[in-house]
Amino acid sequence: MDLEIKIRSIHNLIQNKKFVLAKETLDKLLKKFPNNSYLLNFRGLTCQYLDDNESALKFFTLALKYEEKNIAAMNNLANTHKRLLNYLEAEKIYKKILDIDHNYVHALNNYANLKIEINKHNEAIPLLEKAILISNQRNIKPLDIMLSLAGVYQSINNLEKVRKILDEVFLIKKDFAPAHKLLSEITKYSSDDMNSLSHIEDMKKINSKGNLNDQNKIILSFALAKSLEDLKQYDESFDLLKIANNNKKKLINSNLKDEINIFQSLTKNFENVDFKEIKGEINSKKIIFICGMPRSGTTLIEQILSAHPEVYGAGELLYLEKIINKNFFRSNKIDKQKIIDLQNLSSGKIIKEYLQFFEIYNIKENTITDKTPQNFKWIGFIKIFFPNAIIILCKRNPKDNCVSLFKNDFPSSTMNWSFDQEEIAEYYNEYHKLMNFWKVKIPKDIYELNYERLIEDDKGEIDKLLEFCNLDISEKCYNFTKFSKTPIKTVSVSQANKPIYKDSINSFDPYQNHLQKMLKKLI
Repeated sequence: MDLEIKIRSIHNLIQNKKFVLAKETLDKLLKKFPNNSYLLNFRGLTCQYLDDNESALKFFTLALKYEEKNIAAMNNLANTHKRLLNYLEAEKIYKKILDIDHNYVHALNNYANLKIEINKHNEAIPLLEKAILISNQRNIKPLDIMLSLAGVYQSINNLEKVRKILDEVFLIKKDFAPAHKLLSEITKYSSDDMNSLSHIEDMKKINSKGNLNDQNKIILSFALAKSLEDLKQYDESFDLLKIANNNKKKLINSNLKDEINIFQSLTKNFENVDFKEIKGEINSKKIIFICGMPRSGTTLIEQILSAHPEVYGAGELLYLEKIINKNFFRSNKIDKQKIIDLQNLSSGKIIKEYLQFFEIYNIKENTITDKTPQNFKWIGFIKIFFPNAIIILCKRNPKDNCVSLFKNDFPSSTMNWSFDQEEIAEYYNEYHKLMNFWKVKIPKDIYELNYERLIEDDKGEIDKLLEFCNLDISEKCYNFTKFSKTPIKTVSVSQANKPIYKDSINSFDPYQNHLQKMLKKLI
């Protein structure tokens, strides 16, 4: 009985996000009950919450040693492998769980999320639908799973399905902020459209009630700001953007200094590298790295290229950063000797590590795009270790680029600098210096694609892009919204699913009086 009381207290600690205290309590209990699968599973969860995934693997594996069919521990083990990008291992465990209990909702949902991560959205849909059906049969309202399903349909541009699911969500919970945010993303608000105006009023009423938590206030403020911008009510829109960004800053820790330190360290470590002397091992797969500032057009470029019959668009990936951190960073600093050591090995170790992540994708095409914007940080590593890779650097009017950043809620902690006007400008300026370094260092190896020129002359710029990528001209690239094979999973989803349009040029102009802190600081 005493153990049951302590387990309930651990539940409460975890629910209240007191993970360190929960960990300490569990460590004491495990000294008394070292073989208790239930406690070991909970201990693994505390490691997950504290972002110590390697330790989490150890505890979940121990839990399964003492109780082979502890499905909760199996599910958590699979989730940890997924977080570590060990997709093949995670998939194997999810399948094993569903063989034991084909109605286990958590595994259905998590396996679907894995499918989404590897661009197999059509395989995720039946998993999510089954999880929703089972939840409903058990009188559980699976709002988050329904929202995930709506997000899948948004990624593949089936907006009719998105609206249908959101209607069902609102019948269950009218004030569900994430659903309102998703609806705002797929809606073009107009004074002539009573449905869209009605949605704005609904959001305003929810926002004024005062019973939303901080995160939902942020979500709803960004959604309302977008809707009011559509109506050209820029002052009111900016007021909401200011509220959203200020509230977000209170919940996070800025990573601007860390990012700037990395930029400066990269310049220092690569300034004396002679790239002409480097001869790497050519691989059968060609990688096109599409990078640049976030919101500079990287998603649009990938959509254009992935419409080409010979190209697989892999989307925004974490693989390259993981490999570089593992192989070249020590105590958060670049280990230059490791660069030299691995450079002298002609085994192609780094590119082989990178391509291993794609085994689960079953890619037939010989050309793969990786459109992670922040891969601009790793241009030096790409040049050394990916000899037949192509680097596309997206460039956009800095004012438009930075204002677009301020208008979006980025979930990744790597973007924690993007909720403050001055930090956005400072990040951009340091980025600009780093790109100038690379354009001087390896001028012929980087193709700078100007977003504004692409908007003005899409066919001409697409032809030049394909030529640089050594790809034949394909009419499908001009009609990328019809032929692109890559689902969009970033905040660019609504824009990049549309044909090229000019509204994004000079989009900073209506806000420039409000954004003087940012605009005056930009280079």
